[in-house]
Amino acid sequence: MGPKRELKFALESFWDGKSSAEELKQVAANLRLSIWKQMADAGIQHIPSNTFSYYDQVLDTTAMLGAVPDRYKWTGGEIGFDIYFSM
Repeated sequence: MGPKRELKFALESFWDGKSSAEELKQVAANLRLSIWKQMADAGIQHIPSNTFSYYDQVLDTTAMLGAVPDRYKWTGGEIGFDIYFSM
């Protein structure tokens, strides 16, 4: 979420239509970079997997595996925010 809940506020802004997907992705990228730097500064040499989630780690796994229910009419390829957040 970030030390000042940056991801929460970015998600709410995106969901409310007040910011774009690109702005949300930028907030997420900045948070990941910050966390990875904190880990490196702490002496962690191997970053563990799945240290970041936009919303829910189970949803992330569902998207990663392409286990999208038929009702979302996903036709393959990358699962965009529209389907990800609809699920």
